[in-house]
Amino acid sequence: MTEYAHPEMLVSTPWVEDHLEDLGELRLVEVDVDTSLYEQGHIPGAVAWNWENQLQDQVRRDVLNQDDFNQLMSKSGISNKSTVILYGDNNNWFAAYALWQMKLYGHADVRLMNGGRKKWVEENRVLTNEIPEYPAGSYQVKSVDLSIRARRNQVHEKLDQLDTNALVDVRSPDEFTGKIIAPPGLPETAQRAGRIPGAKNIPWGQAANEDGTFKSADELVELYGSKDITGDKDIIAYCRIGERSSHTWFVLRYLLGYSNVSNYDGSWTEWGNLVDAPTVTGPE
Repeated sequence: MTEYAHPEMLVSTPWVEDHLEDLGELRLVEVDVDTSLYEQGHIPGAVAWNWENQLQDQVRRDVLNQDDFNQLMSKSGISNKSTVILYGDNNNWFAAYALWQMKLYGHADVRLMNGGRKKWVEENRVLTNEIPEYPAGSYQVKSVDLSIRARRNQVHEKLDQLDTNALVDVRSPDEFTGKIIAPPGLPETAQRAGRIPGAKNIPWGQAANEDGTFKSADELVELYGSKDITGDKDIIAYCRIGERSSHTWFVLRYLLGYSNVSNYDGSWTEWGNLVDAPTVTGPE
């Protein structure tokens, strides 16, 4: 069986449990789609980040700016040297988004707990309602890696070069074909339904097993390779607002080791609101 390209980017639930008594520079962060879950019980020592108001600029539609990112890290007791373990509900959906944003701002050691909250709870591991307090730090972003963030002009440029580039639409088939604009229960943030021309549909959740862990490297190579998403191409992943595509970005970049992978966090919310943006609907 082929190993993951970067197995160090994942930790197991037993690994986390074994380190709870001596966290040191280790910091646990829970990031959930359902932001109420943390209060119902969380891993001891874990802080919570709310994806709606702590991982997004509250004025512009954008990721956190550097100052706000520094403040979030410092308030969470995270230093530039900290090992940060992220986990959350729904197969680490928003935990992967937080990891992508931390890598955007150059944090050296950040990982996902494989299986996320679901696996931890199903294994009957310890939960607490105690909210930890850590001394505030003085985090400072040292570098910004813009290579992992795609902008709409970059997407436009690749539309005529799909022999050497690839677009991965990780939304549901109904979103991809234009039957619906947003998943059930979520706001319709675009004016038009459909997809970017040339995109291949591989829903993000297909990379996960039933228990929330990632599928094997061999299974992932087969999954993405079946749609010609291979490591020799420049790959852009997108979804509705950039969070599900962060999960796919993590899989392609760290589990399969594909070097040229970026996340278009503008995603369909941006593209579906652009005037005269190339758009198609219907089956692939």
